[in-house]
Amino acid sequence: MAGGIQRFRDGRGFEKKAGYSRAVRRGTHIHVSGTTAADPTADTYGQTLQALDQALAAVIELGGTKEDVIRTRLMLTPEADWNGAAKAHVQLLGSVAPANTLVYVSGLVGEGYLVEVEVDAELESS
Repeated sequence: MAGGIQRFRDGRGFEKKAGYSRAVRRGTHIHVSGTTAADPTADTYGQTLQALDQALAAVIELGGTKEDVIRTRLMLTPEADWNGAAKAHVQLLGSVAPANTLVYVSGLVGEGYLVEVEVDAELESS
């Protein structure tokens, strides 16, 4: 795949409407778009687990592993519980301990969403 771009679309969310892919790989770099939970009625912990699971599945679809994750970003709405988000992050990625940013934002697109995550991964070789 030298220099080529691979795209992964899972058919969820606003991919077609907004013209984006869930994740893109070029060489050894994988970037996962902002990902929300499948169930916006779950609490912060549940939404974070779901969103991270989906983001990690995209990394795997493009040839990466959980251990390749080098950075995560968690965006929380004012109603979200940062402790719940942190607990889910530790549960799924604590052993990897990627660089992380956790911020509060004024809101997310879609009713009921509390958390949106982004993930970047770096593979050993292409």
